Amino acid sequence: GFTSYAETVSVYGSEGAFIDGDDTPWSKAFLAAAYASRGVKMRARRSPGNQAHVTNAKDDPLQLAADAAIAVGLGFDEIETTQRVARNAWSNALACAVGAAVGRWGTLFQCSSEEAEELAIAMAGFTSYAETVSVYGSEGAFIDGDDTPWSKAFLAAAYASRGVKMRATSGAGSELLMGFHQSQSLLYLEARCLCLQRAMGVQGTQNGGIDGAPVTMSIQGGARELMAENLIAVWLDLECASGNDARPTESEIRVGAKIMPYLLAGSDLICSGFGSILKYDNSFNPSLLNGEELEDYLVLQRDFEADGGLTPIGEDKAMALRQRALDAIAAVLTELDLARPTPAMLASVAVASGSNDTDSFTPGEASRISEKIQARGVTVVDVIRALATRGFREEAENLLALVRLRLSGDYLQTSALIRDGRVLSAVNDPNDYRGPGTGYRVDAARREELGAIRDTIGEREVLRNQAMFRTAETRRAQYRALGPAHAPSGAREVVIGISPAFGTQLYKTLAGEGVSDMLRAVIVGVRGAGVTPRVVRMRHTADTSFLGLSAATISGSHIGIGLQAKGTAVIHRAGRRPHHNLELFSNAPITTLDHYRRLGANAAAYAKGEEPEPIVVPTRGEAMGARYHAEVALIYAIEVALCAEGAEPEEIAVDFTEPA
Repeated sequence: GFTSYAETVSVYGSEGAFIDGDDTPWSKAFLAAAYASRGVKMRARRSPGNQAHVTNAKDDPLQLAADAAIAVGLGFDEIETTQRVARNAWSNALACAVGAAVGRWGTLFQCSSEEAEELAIAMAGFTSYAETVSVYGSEGAFIDGDDTPWSKAFLAAAYASRGVKMRATSGAGSELLMGFHQSQSLLYLEARCLCLQRAMGVQGTQNGGIDGAPVTMSIQGGARELMAENLIAVWLDLECASGNDARPTESEIRVGAKIMPYLLAGSDLICSGFGSILKYDNSFNPSLLNGEELEDYLVLQRDFEADGGLTPIGEDKAMALRQRALDAIAAVLTELDLARPTPAMLASVAVASGSNDTDSFTPGEASRISEKIQARGVTVVDVIRALATRGFREEAENLLALVRLRLSGDYLQTSALIRDGRVLSAVNDPNDYRGPGTGYRVDAARREELGAIRDTIGEREVLRNQAMFRTAETRRAQYRALGPAHAPSGAREVVIGISPAFGTQLYKTLAGEGVSDMLRAVIVGVRGAGVTPRVVRMRHTADTSFLGLSAATISGSHIGIGLQAKGTAVIHRAGRRPHHNLELFSNAPITTLDHYRRLGANAAAYAKGEEPEPIVVPTRGEAMGARYHAEVALIYAIEVALCAEGAEPEEIAVDFTEPA
């Protein structure tokens, strides 16, 4: 803990030098992973960020704009697109540029395409950063890619000359997949890539496996190697978009294990391509995390209070963003005479989860839009003018602000992104981690944002949901208070102690049964065995064990049943320790009416001095706690709030007004 970064882990350019140093590339990779595992200086910029993939299987510009607006709303600092049909790049770029200008300005955008085409799109002003400038660790791989280190350096200079931020792309496994690995270690080849990128003067790198992540993760220690190459990038003062894009496994456990170190320690860009769309729409191939896992990722941020760069948004805001983006892109396409989207097309995209749900532009129609953009020399200035002409002043100004920023060059600094209209980079937001309790910390405001996930519940939601069943329950049963319940009424009786909110504020069990149906099933079971049931409402306790024990204490047979409104039930005998019951139904969500009937029958058998076979509610290993404990805690709080210390049990007459 005395140091906050490591630097003197020597790496050599020849095998002989490694051997002479009594070392191997693997030991260096191990060291790098060891440092990374302790969260030591994992990024150049203090504040973590994230990047989204926004693509779809049809290259539909309407869906691209809508999905880009959602990505912006979620807080992604960068958006990256690509296309299924190569010639659709211009249409995709225009659509994402418009969508990324909805809601706020400053989200950087790039279109991954053939490198010369990608540069031309940037020169036209549609993109604000570039990333897919591939660098390889062996000469054979460069030659196979019809490239040289010099051409890559030229590209980097070309982007910088127009104020466009640029990262290179490398990552373990690429040379192996191309057949030019030269029998060198993955990390050694990646170290060569990173040193070359540093020499080229690029701002950062996209590494950590990238397309080669699946093959790297298939090798022993592969996950550690991916972390190590990210760390080398940080040592070289390169912004690190740390992979986590190509999905290396279908195992949910391995996916979760892969993302957690980055989420907890942070990174310049935790994912260099979080699939903000559904897997089948991801034209890069599925990312480590996709639209299907988006809610889980937001919950992970909340669970660990770790800033993964995203902020939950409500459904109303999401729909408003989608609709605004659709209206904006439709206005641009119409104003520039590129296409004329119909109301039906817009409506289908507005509510679509993915391209399978849309009735919009086809890939061929997107190609014709793209060809018009190229043929007419449409630039981002034309798009800005079209937005302003059609009344989308805010979006026009947002897009113009990003284009204007290219003139200043302010975001050409290492690890630069734009937050709240201000450039953050390693220059003005340097990583100041110096050990536990230092560096970037989630403050109170950010903590509140991270906690605002969807579908949370509170007491109000529980009571509102329960109230939906009040009318039906009132038709089924009436509960009449008859006064204090004390003395037993006979030796052959079973007292059923119901909880304070039973049938008054709570009307449905966790299994979805009406509380009156549950009570009726217990009564039927008791009566069917020739014993008299007596119902008593307990007001001094809501605890299942004490409901049952209290009922047994005032029962002539000394046998009682405790019944909570949520469905937990117990058979108890007077004189036993409170939690040493005769039988217990603890898994209310899977307890059926037949189980309750049989419970009543067993209670009657105990009352007659018999020893029946206990009823066991079978499970299949369901995670009951994970699914229901939050609701259970709130239900119990409602019950406890109705308790009064020393309150007398109350005799209840139950009138079932509907047949079973």
